[in-house]
Amino acid sequence: MDHILTDSPAGYDFSVSDNQRMVGQMAKDFAEKHIRPNVMQWDEEQFFPIDLFKQLGETGMMGVLVPEEYGGSGFGYAEYVTVIVEIAKVCGSIGLSVAAHNSLCTGHILAFASNEQKQRWLPKLATAEWLGAWGLTEANTGSDAMGMNTTAVLDGDHYIINGSKNWITHGKSGDLAVVMVRTGNKGDSKGISAIVIEKGTPGFSAGKKENKLGMRASETTEMIFDNCHVHKENLLGAEGDGFKQAMKVLDGGRISIAALSLGIAKGAFEAAVAYSKERHQFGQPISNFQGIAFKLADMATEIEAAELLIMQAADLKNRHLPVTKQSAMAKYFASEVAVRTANEAVQIFGGYGYTKDFPVEKFYRDAKLCTIGEGTSEIQKIVISREVLR
Repeated sequence: MDHILTDSPAGYDFSVSDNQRMVGQMAKDFAEKHIRPNVMQWDEEQFFPIDLFKQLGETGMMGVLVPEEYGGSGFGYAEYVTVIVEIAKVCGSIGLSVAAHNSLCTGHILAFASNEQKQRWLPKLATAEWLGAWGLTEANTGSDAMGMNTTAVLDGDHYIINGSKNWITHGKSGDLAVVMVRTGNKGDSKGISAIVIEKGTPGFSAGKKENKLGMRASETTEMIFDNCHVHKENLLGAEGDGFKQAMKVLDGGRISIAALSLGIAKGAFEAAVAYSKERHQFGQPISNFQGIAFKLADMATEIEAAELLIMQAADLKNRHLPVTKQSAMAKYFASEVAVRTANEAVQIFGGYGYTKDFPVEKFYRDAKLCTIGEGTSEIQKIVISREVLR
């Protein structure tokens, strides 16, 4: 899609830039060489390939949005979306980890840290010398973030943190985590703060690793805080700003999950198209049959519609304009499209689609997380409806 909605009434120019083409080709080549040969082994073994992310860091893909002054690539959201899509077309797990590192952990520090804090952490994150994690969700407070139980009590120059976080990408292997903690009253949006906790801090440890349906090569664990002492200089912004910060970070994070969804959908679609041309029944390719051709038509249309929504949100984000509605729409629609596309891809493959000898069963398993992570589809509908009804 080289030129879409240019000079449209809405003012968006979605022509593909040279930078997008460059980073897209780089991500595609990297995925083919370093990821595709290992996809099924990593998935079967639930192996988290830390060294791969160090290699990605050398290419600049772990610091896409970080300015060059902090060791990053200095690109915008269009290039970032392109990177996630190309990697997710090959493996959703790796795409998920790249997205969580870039948009959640690194993105939070980039948006809300002081210059001194940025100088301290961003160069290591942008190069993947350090891997980042981001902690908001707890066992009993999935969508109800203000009900969190993890507390941080200031004692002199240190916060004493107690509690746990669940479903955390890189919760064990991450070298640094941005964690939302309760510094005020439970249920009060101004009672939550964001604090950076480095690996090795006494009282900070990893708990249970989740045994997941899909995205099995992306590490998801519990983080535990037991009288964990963290210096107050690690606080991001002012005390009480954490919830507001997290909601803004999620606006960008939803673009990431939308891009991840789009990559999975494209991967499943391309596999289905290729198979439909190769598979013969009744003396002809099954792509000749209307029942198959119409499935492909629906898949292609929904994928392009999802891409338009994502690029619209990315454009607004680049221009520092409000993006809450558009990012929620993009995430909601693209994630549901990923699930429908992967489902139809399995159907087109028939019995072979139900085996691990073909890639679509993995796209099918991976896609479902996209409708849950960083706000379920139902939460996205709440966000969208609130914006529409303002």
